[in-house]
Amino acid sequence: MRVAVTGTPGTGKTTATDRLTTDLEVCHLNEVIKDEGFSTGVDEDRGSLVADLDALAEWLSDREDVLFESHLAHHFDADRVVVLRAHPDTVVERLRERGDDDAKAYENAESEALDVVLSEAVEEHGVESVYEVDTTERDPDAVAAEIEAVVAGEREPSAGTVSYIDWL
Repeated sequence: MRVAVTGTPGTGKTTATDRLTTDLEVCHLNEVIKDEGFSTGVDEDRGSLVADLDALAEWLSDREDVLFESHLAHHFDADRVVVLRAHPDTVVERLRERGDDDAKAYENAESEALDVVLSEAVEEHGVESVYEVDTTERDPDAVAAEIEAVVAGEREPSAGTVSYIDWL
């Protein structure tokens, strides 16, 4: 079983996956990118590493029974893809709390309102493999429980159930 947990930065991926109770190996891909040197440089405009997706895919290909999280996780082979969602105002608030500047926070909020990660996940994996979880008013333990339900097969796919287009 391979489960990807993805979403716009600020939706709660790392926080929720740190609280999971699962037999799956949990991998934080952003840490793997740094630890393994899987970057091709730095995006000067965003102040972030540019991931080497091919190297990361190769690294992931050797792993079975794994749950991996990152805003990039939906770009890799997975049986199920959990897309964490949050209201754009919540995304801005969370990103500011962790030190991101307004430009980066609002860029991510706009991405969330436009369903960018969800659309990419559905395009790559099909609507039958994508599960949306709204994290806006939920504590991380409740979000972790939703992810655990997806892993256990206790939840139906739910792509397209969350919309923040009105925020724009």
